[in-house]
Amino acid sequence: MAARGKRYKSVKSKVNSLTKLPLEQAVKLAVETATAKFDETIDVSIRLGIDPKQSDQQVRGAIALPHGLGKAVRVLVFAKGPKEAEAKEAGADFVGADDLVEKINGGWLAFDKAIATPDMMATVSKVAKVLGPRGLMPNPKVGTVTMNVSETVKAEKRGKLDFRVDKAGIVHAGIGKKSMGADKLKDNLMALIGAIVKAKPASSKGIYLQGITVSSTMGPGVKVDALQAQDQDSAG
Repeated sequence: MAARGKRYKSVKSKVNSLTKLPLEQAVKLAVETATAKFDETIDVSIRLGIDPKQSDQQVRGAIALPHGLGKAVRVLVFAKGPKEAEAKEAGADFVGADDLVEKINGGWLAFDKAIATPDMMATVSKVAKVLGPRGLMPNPKVGTVTMNVSETVKAEKRGKLDFRVDKAGIVHAGIGKKSMGADKLKDNLMALIGAIVKAKPASSKGIYLQGITVSSTMGPGVKVDALQAQDQDSAG
């Protein structure tokens, strides 16, 4: 713990907690302060000007990041018949129906994303209490309940990011790995901000992007100039 504390203090000294940096500089600094021995994830927290208690102010969606997530994504598909074959051909790691339900109920969760065809949802509902809390439940709102199995599997394998606002009005997401480099991570973050701005509820008033913080898994938070980031998105 002492070693971790010493390392953290060393990288923390590079970050002024009161200064809001342009997005590109903030991402670069988050990468520079990711000094752990493993390939750290670069995370972002985006605080929105919404009331998450209001049903018409929920923000959620999905986006295929331009550079993926920098890691292998294990995709599971609930499907039968021709759609089962389609999923396998598209590169799904696990495909099945009741057999997968049995494995999941037995404690197996060795996958990152789950997709289902609409006719399989009665079967999938048997593991809803397991998948739901872990963010793995197929959902038509983010395109993971679909008949377009091939395209969806390929998008998930490339690194499609699902996002949703939490009870505090904040979107938390990983935008890639340190090893991807600051330029690609910046592009991913800009794409995510663009998707969140597009998902702005009509009933949201005032400043929408209220705060953005970027950090590595073990590093300090770096504040981003949210207004400038939104202007960059608008210009793009």
